[in-house]
Amino acid sequence: MSGSDAAILLDGVAKRYANGTLAVSRVDLGIGHGDFVSLLGPSGCGKSTLLRIIAGLIPASSGTVTVSGGAGPEALGFVFQEPTLMPWATALKNVRLPLDLLGIGRGEAEARAAEALASVGLKGFEKAYPRALSGGMKMRVSIARGLVTQPRLLLMDEPFAALDEITRQRLNDDLLALWQAQKFTVVFVTHSVFESAYLSRRIIVMAPRPGRVAADLAVDAPYPRGESFRTSVEYAGHTREISAALHEALLA
Repeated sequence: MSGSDAAILLDGVAKRYANGTLAVSRVDLGIGHGDFVSLLGPSGCGKSTLLRIIAGLIPASSGTVTVSGGAGPEALGFVFQEPTLMPWATALKNVRLPLDLLGIGRGEAEARAAEALASVGLKGFEKAYPRALSGGMKMRVSIARGLVTQPRLLLMDEPFAALDEITRQRLNDDLLALWQAQKFTVVFVTHSVFESAYLSRRIIVMAPRPGRVAADLAVDAPYPRGESFRTSVEYAGHTREISAALHEALLA
């Protein structure tokens, strides 16, 4: 994939921490504009490290990272594994935070934050505090905060891992609806074969110690996806292929 076609281009990216641990080794990866790509692998394979390098939160030790349009605060949104909400602030104020940091005026910031909350199904909860929200609702607030700057790139680090299966499936569906409507690029970290097969156009299977790309798999099922896809022979076939690739990666 050429640089002009890529939203993200990694060339020989590696990361060695100060304690000597080589977390990621020579990753070459291109991700297209508007794509939905999952990074799949076991704990310790460098998925979150790679995501933070793409976001510019930590530097690569070697190699180059090119993010189309830049990796600034308006260009990308980041959703962490935990909602990381400010407990003393309402949902609206939590979502408004990135706009406040960008110096957006209060009136515009509140209008955009309210719109972002509505987009994740939380219209009417603007004044609710985190303590009054369920785990799934807190994650919706976190996603709204990631989207409030209208980013071209959304990076998600296992955002649904701690949720029950019903809530997780509902949020998977909501995320796909937002992605299709707003046409941003998604890089999604997960441990789940099933989640990656359901959400993604493409799955990067990573091998551990050090983290590296073991397989690059396409999921060519059309969108929108729903319950009929989850129970289909096609979906089962994709999960088998992904599981086999993950098994091979663990043996690499």
